[in-house]
Amino acid sequence: MSDHPPRFTILALETSCDETAAAVIRDGRTIVSNEVASQMHLHERYGGVVPEVASREHILSMAPVIEAALAPLEDSWDAVSAVACTYGPGLAGALLTGVNVAKGLAWAHDLPLVAVNHLEAHVYANWLVAAGTSPADHVDPPFPLVCLIVSGGHTVLVLLRGHGDYQLLGQTRDDAAGEAFDKAARIMGLGYPGGPRMERLARGVDAAGVRVPRAWLGDSYDFSFSGVKTHVLHAMAEHASAGADDPYTARLAAAFQEAVVDVLVSKTVRAAEEYGARCVLLAGGVAANGALRDALIERSPVPVHYPPIRLCTDNAAMVGAAAYFRYRQGLQHDWSLSVKPNLKLIPSG
Repeated sequence: MSDHPPRFTILALETSCDETAAAVIRDGRTIVSNEVASQMHLHERYGGVVPEVASREHILSMAPVIEAALAPLEDSWDAVSAVACTYGPGLAGALLTGVNVAKGLAWAHDLPLVAVNHLEAHVYANWLVAAGTSPADHVDPPFPLVCLIVSGGHTVLVLLRGHGDYQLLGQTRDDAAGEAFDKAARIMGLGYPGGPRMERLARGVDAAGVRVPRAWLGDSYDFSFSGVKTHVLHAMAEHASAGADDPYTARLAAAFQEAVVDVLVSKTVRAAEEYGARCVLLAGGVAANGALRDALIERSPVPVHYPPIRLCTDNAAMVGAAAYFRYRQGLQHDWSLSVKPNLKLIPSG
């Protein structure tokens, strides 16, 4: 792993879905700036992200977001050491916006270009220094570690032996955990985005008398959440009069959340014990779920690390952190870089 001079500064872009984001990250850990332009208000009416709308909005938002991210740098571009972006997985049109802008900026300013996997970026949100913490006091998560990546589109359990050294332990066979939250919330009439709304509805609620089944899949570390979503569909059909404000809906939301969290935590804890992990990481949008965090902390045999909520959802700071460590290993891209909407964290074969 090559060394870089102190204050190695990366301008990072993130456009994998519906957040237009730019950040300036120093030495892979310190957040100089982290700007995010949300499109949630545009997609809420449709109950989900519309790819064409997302792509157009990225084009409109990109320039002002980059300008805001660079504002804290006194020397502006003279202080930037490299440009980074996400090139997959994600929506093809959305990814193209970020990748093409990053290529253009890197070429125009004669800077290295580093593209990272969006899932890996979520993992590296755990390397960013928390607000109010001195970089000198920051301690990186120790290897080997087990990381649970849970988001709207992905649920993956991996073992990390070192930077870039991944072993896939398990992944979802159907719906991702976040997708299941959103779909179940829509069935319950809670609206979009469903995950945070379901968590609020379930908070402090006793699921007494309501149970949602778990799909354990034997000794596998894989996950399946389509069954719990279907169970919610049938349960709401049997209680046709139960709306979003009905006590039954709140108990069902609590039972659903308990079922999903139970499976996620049980498999993660078992993997940490089996592989001798020194810590457990949470990453991805669903890592913001308080019930998941609390349960994992309570049951894990080793320390649990997770990013602050603002760094769980899509942002560019995590892209800059991942790019720093990858660039130190010699990763760099040329102008032939293209997007990979179905990019895997760990290539098969």
